[in-house]
Amino acid sequence: MLNSGSAPQAEEPMIVKYVEKAHTGIETIQLSRYAIAYVVRGRQYIYDGDRRHQVGRGDVLYLGVGRHYVESIGENGQPFEQIFLYYTPAELQRVLTHLNVNYQLSINNKHTCEKCRNSSFVIAEAGNAIRNFFLNTNNYLRDNTALRDETAENIKMTELVYLIATQGNGCIRSRLLSSVDTAQENFEQVIFDHLFKAVPIDMLAEKTHRSLTSFKKEFRRHFNEPPHKWFVRQRLTHSRMLLISTNKSISEIGNECSFPNTSHYIKLFKRAYHMTPAAYRTSHIGSAIANNDMPQMSIEEQELVS
Repeated sequence: MLNSGSAPQAEEPMIVKYVEKAHTGIETIQLSRYAIAYVVRGRQYIYDGDRRHQVGRGDVLYLGVGRHYVESIGENGQPFEQIFLYYTPAELQRVLTHLNVNYQLSINNKHTCEKCRNSSFVIAEAGNAIRNFFLNTNNYLRDNTALRDETAENIKMTELVYLIATQGNGCIRSRLLSSVDTAQENFEQVIFDHLFKAVPIDMLAEKTHRSLTSFKKEFRRHFNEPPHKWFVRQRLTHSRMLLISTNKSISEIGNECSFPNTSHYIKLFKRAYHMTPAAYRTSHIGSAIANNDMPQMSIEEQELVS
């Protein structure tokens, strides 16, 4: 799988197979392109706050641009395997235009579902056609001479879009088609690129070529809450994952998540989750602490959380 902080770039392959031989716990992946993924072997968990969603063998997964928290586990002593097909809005638009012009296929996004509309990921059981597509793609990826064949990748992309548009789950189809908006991708990419940077809102507005008022309205349309509240929530969410997936100290995690003042970080965390970061870590990995696997807090940190 992708390592923490990594992200596929435009020059990288459109179709990639990831094999994870060892269970490494929760990982953070940062996507710069949209993705449709399929689990070939094993199971995967997508973390959304305290909720954990399972992606099993035969499931198809939509992932939006931005940060995701995943845990991948193999089965029967075999490694976890997953196929990703990455795409940009421009690539998707090209495929949809091709299907419309050459095959008179008109694809409309009429699905209305509050559950998937604001979600950064969607999980669904793949139908037979989509399952067979990924199994055939798995065979295709075994041939190293086929890698980075741009024509073959475009054909595969066209086939998958056609299958999802005509036979896919309503939520998967809806999220795929909604990602055709290039302006939306550019706006969201700027936001995610500055998630952990101390950049004032007016500068973000400038980077997205909007006035401050227009930026705030657009931000609410994309993320359903004002900028400051959203940034704090995203940073606290990331800190929660670091608390249970790393041995970093409370102050280190606060700094990494753009909370350089440890006392302020702990107050924000406690206000949001009704417990301190240390208590949250203890409640989730008490067994690790009992085995002395977790780092010791400094005297200053002990005083802050007491």
